[in-house]
Parts: sequence; structure tokens; C-alpha cells
Amino acid sequence: MAKMTISKERKRAQWAWYLYDFGNSAYAAVVLLAVYAAYFKQSVVGTAEGSALWGLSLTISMLVVAIISPILGAMADYSGRKKTFLLIMTSIAVIFTGLLFFVEKGDIVLGMVLFIIAEIGYRAGQTFYNGLLTDVANEDEIAKVSGNGWAIGSAGGIICLVIVLVMIQLNPGNTIIVRFSLVVTAIYYIIFALPAFFWIKEEKQQQDKGDKSYFRVAVDRIKNTLKSVKSFKEFIKFMIALLIYNDGIIAALDFAAIIGAVLYGVTSTELIIFVIIVQVMNAIGAYVYGLRSEKGGIKKPLVESLVLMIISVVGMMFMPTKLGFFIVGALAGYAMAGVQMLSRTMVSVFAPEGKSAEFYGFFSLAGRTSSIIGPGVMGLAATGISAWVMSSLVKANVTTTGNANALLISEQIGHRFALISLVFFLLVGLMPLLWVNEEEGRRAAKAASAKK
Repeated sequence: MAKMTISKERKRAQWAWYLYDFGNSAYAAVVLLAVYAAYFKQSVVGTAEGSALWGLSLTISMLVVAIISPILGAMADYSGRKKTFLLIMTSIAVIFTGLLFFVEKGDIVLGMVLFIIAEIGYRAGQTFYNGLLTDVANEDEIAKVSGNGWAIGSAGGIICLVIVLVMIQLNPGNTIIVRFSLVVTAIYYIIFALPAFFWIKEEKQQQDKGDKSYFRVAVDRIKNTLKSVKSFKEFIKFMIALLIYNDGIIAALDFAAIIGAVLYGVTSTELIIFVIIVQVMNAIGAYVYGLRSEKGGIKKPLVESLVLMIISVVGMMFMPTKLGFFIVGALAGYAMAGVQMLSRTMVSVFAPEGKSAEFYGFFSLAGRTSSIIGPGVMGLAATGISAWVMSSLVKANVTTTGNANALLISEQIGHRFALISLVFFLLVGLMPLLWVNEEEGRRAAKAASAKK
């Protein structure tokens, strides 16, 4: 009877963990992919400069998260309060996502500030959400639970997108409805996040910190982890690979809506349909890669998913039609699920017992550091190349400065060539990943846990 009760509680905790992903995936789907990114660039800013400003917003938010994640991760581990930190960051993300409703045409600074704060809450919260994986799953089921979470999360994004699509279809051309969809997203986010705070029980309890503050304890623990880095060589090698290839992944995710609108003239309705297709493929990819990693390890399917991602970005560079954009986007959605889900799972098997949040803090540090670079490079490249092409055309007396068609063509050329930066990050990041020894990383984590 006791075993049955424990099993029931674990299953309920796992479902709470899944439902959190179900809720926060709505943020990624609506704010980052389908609605706000394109709305900010096309309506709030209205010029090619919007791509650079969008990239700058992402860079600022990622920089903040990169700085705070390792410290907060260690504090959460030591205090046994990962859920408390998760609640704080979730509240920030939800509140400021809802406040995006007030961003209208020309409100560039307001649109950037509100989004930056919402993004900090969303991204920083993932550190603690990921850290709870070891509290809801045993080692032998971590890959499966992680894959299920990703698949169910994708489904959550799809359902929220369908709700938003119906709202926009019933009110075509109404920007108030477009903005109100952000309020709906915030409500959706918090509703499905709530079970995690009631049903998940953290295994590790608060430790005695003596006279030290939690901040001091966090700093000391990070120093100790850095000193013992030689014991986790495979983890460090993996972090180096992640640091590079994640640039391409995050930039592709954050600029998908803008690329669709600029290169292919995708409307807001078509963009939502596109993201739904991507999310469906993302869910399928998460399920398939979850099964594969459970049976045959994590590294091999991770490498394969990165190769597929490279193929999809190259395809997008040369794809001339809107239909082709949808097809390549579907492939990218499938591959991206593998890259992101498997990367998250790899950390859980490399982390010693009791240091999950701290290791996820470093995972977040590497991910956010790369996220600072990727979107920034993509945004600057797209805007810079666009400006250079337009300037060259004007100097050659081919067109005039205010010619709308010339501006559009220049912007399209800039964004298409900017995709080369994504290929570079993905390809270069793949190289160190090939040298990661998964089995050795697992052994190092077990050895460190046994010494406690």
C-alpha cells in the first residue's frame, strides 16, 4: 500500500511538471513565435530596424538571466526552495506578458521593456523547472519524463495558438484582439503552472547555512563546483558545445515569425497556422527522441537532431515559396525538439545528486550566454545587410531612398543572408559535441554522488 501511494504521488508530481510546460509553452508559442515578435517588428516599429531592436531586447534579457541563473540555482539547491524561486519567476513572466497588451504602434521603448522583463521571468524560471526534473523522476525514467514534458508542452502551445487563431479570425485586422491574445496567454500560462506548486514535492530539504547568507552560500558552492570541474569533464565539454550551437537554435526560434513575415509575406493568421504546424512536429519530435534516448542513450539522437536542424536552415535560405517555408519550418520544429529536449536531459544525467539546480544553473548560464550572441548577431546582420543593400542601390542610381519595393527587397536580402550565421553556429557547435563521452559523464556523476 505504501509503495502504491508513493507511485501515485510521483505520477501526480510528474503530471504537474508536464502541465507547467503545457502552460509556459503558450508564452513561447504566442509571444516569441506567432504573435508578439511579428507585431513588434511590423507594427510597433514598422521598419527594418525592428529586427535589430528585437534582437537587442533578447540580448538584454538573456544577459540578465545569464548573470543571475547560476547564483539563484545554487541558492535554490541549498535552501530546498526551487519551487519558491519558480513561483517568483513565473509570476514575473505572467504579469508582464499580460502588460504587453498596452503596447501600441510607436511604443518602442515600452514594448521592449515589458518584453525584456517577461522574458527574464520566463527564461530564469526554466532553471528551477528543469531542476525539479530529478524530484519527479528516477534516473531510469528521466529521459522518458523529459520527453513527455516536451511533447505535452508542445500540445499546450498548440491549444493556446488555436484559441488565439479563432480570436483573430473572428476579428480580422483588429490590433486590439492581437494585443488581447497576450492577456489570454498570460492567464493560460498561470492556470496550468499552478499544479506544480501544489503537487511537486522537493526531495532535498533546507540545509544549515550557519551564519552565512544564502547569497554567500551560493557563491561558495559555485566556487567549489568550479574547483572540482576536473571531475565533470564531459559536462564541461557538453557545455562548450551547447554554448555554440544554442546560438543558432535560439536565434531561429526568436526570428521565425520575422523571417516568415519579411521573406514570404506570411500574414498573422498564416503565421499562427505555421507555428501550430511547427508545434505539432515539435511534439512528435519530443516523443520520438524521448523514446530513442531512453533505449539507446542521449548523444546519438542529439547529434542527428542538430544535423536535421542545419539542413532545415540551409533549406530556408534557398526556399523561394511560402509552401516551402511551411515544409522547412515543420522539419525545423521536429529537429528543434530533439536538440532542446535532449540537451536538457543530458544535464540531468551529468549532474551529481543534490546539485541538479546548480548544474542547471550552469546549463542556463551557457544557454543564456549563447542566447545573448545568437539573436544579437542575427538581428544586426539582417538590419546591417539590408541597410548596405539599400545604400548600394541608391548610390548606383537604381532606386531612391524612399522606394517601398526597394526597401522590401533589401530587407529580404538582408534576412536571407543573415541565416548564414545560424548555420555557422549549428555546425561549429556540432564539432565539440562529437567528442562528448556520455557514459563517462554518467560515471563521474555517480562517483560524485557516492562520495556524499
